[in-house]
Amino acid sequence: MESLKEKIELYYSGAMPVDKAVVEESLRLLDLGKIRVAEKAVDGWFVNDWIKKSILLYFRIQNVNPESMGFLSCADKIPVKKWSGNEGVRVVPLSIARYGSFLSKGVVLMPSFVNIGAYVDEDSMVDTWTTVGSCAQIGKNVHLSGGVGIGGVLEPMQARPVIIEDDAFIGSNSIIVEGVHIGAGAVIGAGVVITGSTRIIDVTGSKEKILRGHVPANSIVIPGTSEKEFPAGRYGIPSALIIGKRSASTDKKLSLNQVLHDYEVSV
Repeated sequence: MESLKEKIELYYSGAMPVDKAVVEESLRLLDLGKIRVAEKAVDGWFVNDWIKKSILLYFRIQNVNPESMGFLSCADKIPVKKWSGNEGVRVVPLSIARYGSFLSKGVVLMPSFVNIGAYVDEDSMVDTWTTVGSCAQIGKNVHLSGGVGIGGVLEPMQARPVIIEDDAFIGSNSIIVEGVHIGAGAVIGAGVVITGSTRIIDVTGSKEKILRGHVPANSIVIPGTSEKEFPAGRYGIPSALIIGKRSASTDKKLSLNQVLHDYEVSV
């Protein structure tokens, strides 16, 4: 793997002519989930930027090719992911996952779109009209509800992709972009928009706590607003409010249902 990494770095820098077979091998490993754009370590998540470089190199060496999918057709540089039926993934008609994305066993893919470099771990649900952007990392047993938009990123190289940790629930039509990190077990209510600069306000104590780019584990989040002064006056801007914590429970489904009921969270 180190040899593969070194070669990709040299190709990307222009120090060596690109060997198409090496770039294709890196994409094959990415497609199989053997390598991934971001990984969790003891001290947090780190980005394998050389894999991003291999994706960009793959775009460079590929030609636009037509592809037929039953009554549908397309013409693109990146082919659609192929399914043998042995992956343990349920792929509903009109679902599209691009080559170079990985979906682990137990994943359910409703009519939706998963982009290159994305990783969706075991037993997660990608519901109808959801988009999982390039290089996004989705954990185990995550529920992405209908119409959710998970942002993608390829450049800059060091930029962290959106990360949704295990057991998180993302409500309908929520938007999570710009490398935002959603902690394990968090519940994001319907219509919450979180960008890298969005004020995430914890209102559970006597004094507000303001976060950006990260929702702590087991947080319950709903849409909110906060006031900001402009030359023309004072206006409310979209924010995300942490209104409680999901209790630790061995029965995660029961815990989630209790949270949605107790906090009247729209999903």
